[in-house]
Order: sequence, then C-alpha cells, then structure tokens
Amino acid sequence: MPAPRRTASAGAVAALLLTACTGPSGDGPDPGGGAPTPVPTERTAEATETPKAAPSPAADEPLAADDVDPATAVRAVRRLAGRIGPREATGTAYDRAARWVGGELTRLGYDVARQRVDVPAGESWGVSVPAGRSANVVATPPGFDPAEPHLVVGAHLDTVPQAPGAEDNASGVGVMLAVAEAASVRRTRLPTVFVAFGAEEPRGPTDDDHHYGSRQYVDRLGPKERAAVRGMVSLDRVGVGDRVPVGSAGDTDPVQRALLAAARRAGASTIAEAGQRSSDHWSFVRAGLPGARLGSTPYTGYHSAGDVPAVVSRAQLERVGRMVAAWLAPR
Repeated sequence: MPAPRRTASAGAVAALLLTACTGPSGDGPDPGGGAPTPVPTERTAEATETPKAAPSPAADEPLAADDVDPATAVRAVRRLAGRIGPREATGTAYDRAARWVGGELTRLGYDVARQRVDVPAGESWGVSVPAGRSANVVATPPGFDPAEPHLVVGAHLDTVPQAPGAEDNASGVGVMLAVAEAASVRRTRLPTVFVAFGAEEPRGPTDDDHHYGSRQYVDRLGPKERAAVRGMVSLDRVGVGDRVPVGSAGDTDPVQRALLAAARRAGASTIAEAGQRSSDHWSFVRAGLPGARLGSTPYTGYHSAGDVPAVVSRAQLERVGRMVAAWLAPR
C-alpha cells in the first residue's frame, strides 16, 4: 500500500465539526465550549501493529476497488472484538475503542474529532444499561467544506453488553477503515466523511430507542450541510456470507441503486433488500437524506458471546470493501 496522504477537497476547514462536533469527548467534565474535541489515540502496551507512515503529498490517481486492503479490516476485527471486546456505548471499553479508531484515522491523514452523544438508560438485548455519554468519531479530509457536496461512510462502533461484536459491528468498522485507508491515497468522486457512530444498539423496544449517534449527527447538521450530503452508506454486519445485502429503507433508494451498480463493477454478488431500517442509514433517510445499508446476513452468534473474530469471513470483508470503493470512485 502506498504511503497515506491527505485527500484534497475544496473549502474551509471542517465547518461540519464546528456545528456537529461541539461536545466533549466523554473523557472528563463538559468544558462548556463549542470547539471540536480532538480524538486522543490509544497508546497501550498491546498496540503492537506497525504505525502507519506519515501522510505524503496528494496524488491525483482515482480510487479503484483493487485499492482496498482486506487485511486492514481483518486487523480491526481482531483488535476490536478479540482484544477490546464488548463495547457498550457508555462504557470504558467503548472509549478505548473510539480512541483506537480515531488514532488510526488520524495516522491516515484525516482531521478527526469526537462528537458528543448523550444516551438514556434502558435495556439492551436483555441487559440493563446506564444513561451516559458516548461519542461519534468523525474523520474529514483536510480542507473539507461541509456545505459542499460530499458523501458519508459510517459504521457503528458499539455493541450490546454481552457480545464482543466481531460481526456486529467490528466488521463494518474494519471495512470503513480499509476504505478510508485507500481513499487517503486516491481521489474519490466527492470528498468523503468517515464516521464511527456511537450508541447504535437498542436501549429499548421502539424505533427511537436506538441509532442515537447517527440521529444526533444528522440533527446537528445545518440546512446547507444537509443539502450537501449526496449519499450515506451504513456498514453494519458485513463479514458473513458470500453475497452482500444492499438494503434501502423504502422500496428503493438512489444510493441502493448506485451500490448495486458499484457491486457489478467490483465483481461482488449482492441481494437487494427493501424496508431495511435497522441501521444508521435510517437516521439519514428519515431526515430526507439519501442512504442505504450494506450487510445483515443472519448468523448464529448475533448479539451473543459467540460473536467472535472467527465468525467473520475475510472474503466477505473484501467484497464489501471493493463495493464501497467502487461507489466512491470517480466515474
């Protein structure tokens, strides 16, 4: 893989983070200010991977499906599910995971900040969970102007309390990181924001009892920023099976159609699903923004202690990564 670089894009620096990332990181008392909170990197004895190289000057070569390295996604699954483990949205393990993901994106050359996410107490898959503070980890290319057309690729970072969350959803975060790595050294058709969402998992039975991180992300966008979002893809349970589910919240969606076309270009087998609202794309769609979900193949370890790295297929991670890269690629 070439040395990472900062993706070039027009406009002023990270106005989105001034509107959407104004809360504290969750590491201490609320400072009461409106500045974005930089994401601290996780520096522990277990961080044994070789650090990525410093960003290099921008190259103008277009992103292609072959640029995504599935090994990056596999490493992320092993780190998040195999080492950190269950990541309930308000817990210390979630904070540790957010630090690690933020550090990875920072080393790729993105501007990274945390967005505060407040969540209530409730019941998550049979386990009582406390009220508290979670966070979205938001990565933007330097020079990013959120009022200009752009794309969003997201994956939720939290788990239900009893699950290590390899498939749900270290797989989605891993593919997101692999695509972000490829996009950091290649040109995409539009600037792309990468988000690890907090507090996606349910804290009750209704539609409003989950997706807290993505809902608050959308709620904090101003009118110009909303109009600039040209498409959102949620990567949620993308490491099981040999076909990639492509879900729309309604009967169909322009992002779903574009993803199906991207899959054909990338050589990935898919299955189209309608009425799919059980992921973070729904927060965008319900606000009138275009969005779709990749993933949702059933598996036996769902929301259980059996959701371990061995559940996840490298080949499926590669298929999904190729699809997303083909969707982001200039055409």
